[in-house]
Amino acid sequence: MTEWEAGLDDEEAGVVIRTVVRQLKLWRESAGLTQAEFGTAIGYGEELVSSVERGRRIPRPEYLDRTDEALGAGGKIAALKQDVAEVRYPKKVRDLKKLEAGATELCAYNNSVIHGLMQTEEYARAVLRARRPPFTADQLEQQVAARLARQDIISNTTAQAAFSFVQCESTLRRPIGGKMVMRGQLERLLEVSAFHHVDLQVLPLSREENSGLDGSFRLLRLADGTTVGHVEVAHISRVIAEPREVQLLDIQYGIIRAQALSPRESTALIEKVLGET
Repeated sequence: MTEWEAGLDDEEAGVVIRTVVRQLKLWRESAGLTQAEFGTAIGYGEELVSSVERGRRIPRPEYLDRTDEALGAGGKIAALKQDVAEVRYPKKVRDLKKLEAGATELCAYNNSVIHGLMQTEEYARAVLRARRPPFTADQLEQQVAARLARQDIISNTTAQAAFSFVQCESTLRRPIGGKMVMRGQLERLLEVSAFHHVDLQVLPLSREENSGLDGSFRLLRLADGTTVGHVEVAHISRVIAEPREVQLLDIQYGIIRAQALSPRESTALIEKVLGET
């Protein structure tokens, strides 16, 4: 399965892709072209065109651009790229992205890796490559692209949402991807820590008390005033909405923040670790 073969494991993606491929087929037939003739016109084989029109493959952006140009659609077909992009990533990634986009505040504690919203491309690829059972090469690239796409919300320095991250010091020192990858990742953390809407703290390994030993988690405070939690373990991604469970996570996060260094002290520690890397 290629990176763009239809991963239609959910109804939302299926509806979007079926609508897109129906439009592609109607445009081709209206132009009086067979699949073979159309494939020649856009530089793809007949088999590929057939796979797209049967919904077996998700059309890549360049496929839609070439189709638009070959059929003189004036941008109508190329405009479908946005719809396709929304369902290209796995459902759990899309669901998490929607939650993050709707949050007025995101709080996260991580004790295994750097939080995904702050990962560099090289670091993210190294983290995802370590998965067992492993992703295929195409699945790996899809997962990396999906993770980077989520970072728009934090890179937007005009964003109204506030972000609070607490990273265990172990995540700064664990050499995921090797020395150069970690240097780039630590530099990215320093860059993010300078954003006005981000508070980045480090929980030192020297602390005798650590209330986050049972694992990473996040809290999302939504625009409607509710708060939800999210945990991800191995292959399980779970949203926590039950008020009592959310309250416990909220209390735990407050304690972890109190145990951590201040943002200014944390920046100094990150700079120190970078200098040692």
